[in-house]
Amino acid sequence: MDAIELEREESGHDELGSPIPDATGPGTPGILQLAWPAILGNLGFSLVGLVDIKIVGSLGASAVAAVTTGHRIFWVLEAVLIAITAGTTAMVARAWGAGNTAEAQRVTQVSLWLCGGIAVLMTAPVYIFSDFFVSVFNLDPETLSMAADFLRILVLFNVCFATSMVFGAALRAAGDVMTPLWVGLITNVFNIGLVYGLVNGHFGLPAMGVMGAALANGIAFAVGMVMMGILWLRGRLRIRVAQGRSVTRERLQQIFKIGYPAGIEQLAMEMGFVLFLWVVALYGTAAYASYGIGVQILSVSFLVGFGFTVAASTHVGQKLGAGDPEGAMRSGWRATSLSILTMTVLGASIAAAAEPLARFMIDDPDVVRITVTFIYIMGAVQPLMAIVFTLGGALRGAGDTRFPLLTTLVGLVVVRGGGSALFAWLGFDVTWIFGALILDYLVKSAMLTWRFHSGRWQKVTI
Repeated sequence: MDAIELEREESGHDELGSPIPDATGPGTPGILQLAWPAILGNLGFSLVGLVDIKIVGSLGASAVAAVTTGHRIFWVLEAVLIAITAGTTAMVARAWGAGNTAEAQRVTQVSLWLCGGIAVLMTAPVYIFSDFFVSVFNLDPETLSMAADFLRILVLFNVCFATSMVFGAALRAAGDVMTPLWVGLITNVFNIGLVYGLVNGHFGLPAMGVMGAALANGIAFAVGMVMMGILWLRGRLRIRVAQGRSVTRERLQQIFKIGYPAGIEQLAMEMGFVLFLWVVALYGTAAYASYGIGVQILSVSFLVGFGFTVAASTHVGQKLGAGDPEGAMRSGWRATSLSILTMTVLGASIAAAAEPLARFMIDDPDVVRITVTFIYIMGAVQPLMAIVFTLGGALRGAGDTRFPLLTTLVGLVVVRGGGSALFAWLGFDVTWIFGALILDYLVKSAMLTWRFHSGRWQKVTI
């Protein structure tokens, strides 16, 4: 297929401007049309992360390490919420693809109740035991204290975060990527302004240091929740308030059936990250901070890949719901090809500018040196990450959440976690620890490619 044909197919029109019949649901855009708003929104989120690290970096490597730790623990604890939204995505996409908008609305409403309730129950225990949670990392007492304070404040906004996750997942599954985009951009503006003001005490705000960064993130979550909630209640979203009974045993069972493997996968993923960071922390605060900075710099590429993940998940789920498994297969491969191309170009560009980017983020020669090494390694694996992100999203959109779980257990936990621990035990340099990432993505990309090519995911029932 040449470039003109690809553009025509992605636009949904033929050479005369007439709509091309599509098996997806009502108003569903093409891969590129779905991907670019998600990419732009993700880039905005990435920019916020870079600005946060830049501002917090003025407080030193310990502050950067504290923020990295606080965020990592927060995401570990959100595994159950991510599991529910995985079920939301698959069920809403299938219902929307079949033209059953009422069911899509009911699934969304059930998910809001579930995620909101779980978030409320989680808040108090995490707040009380935050010191215990961050203590798993072998960091100095001052850094651990800052990380615990960061986590305490962030978890107070857990309900806001959970609600925003559900709205975002449901809208994207229904093909609306524009609303999450502009809501995200507005909340990002709030986030950047508040981080700048609350970390160092600008705009008449108190100088709260690391705690100020957490408070800024939390307020941004709240702003996003309020905006989405108002639009939803006023009937201004594609997914509207459901009519009739939404909470039923059957829907709860469906969400659980799809979501629990995704929840276990997310928990395994986060535990793998924790194990990997624990090993990195053995090499000192500089190495630990370098990981956090390197991830933020490379997140520009990562989050572009996530945009194609959203597109693949939505298209695959909707096409299966419309009874077009071959179309779902084509959409998955197309999204993966585009993801590989963009992430490879971005990864190479970031690697070429690694040193000046690292120096811009923090004025610490040791941290800069290690960060550059990390960026070189991760830049080289961007094509493999593109496969993992996009095909993983395609499988989840189909409701096949068990195989991505297996992939995570083998690649992240066994290969990356075990490999990095082995290299540390052998006394290898921290470069070898980061090198375990290459093995991880090699294994996961091979497994996911085999699974998607097999077509077995087309037979998953939800």
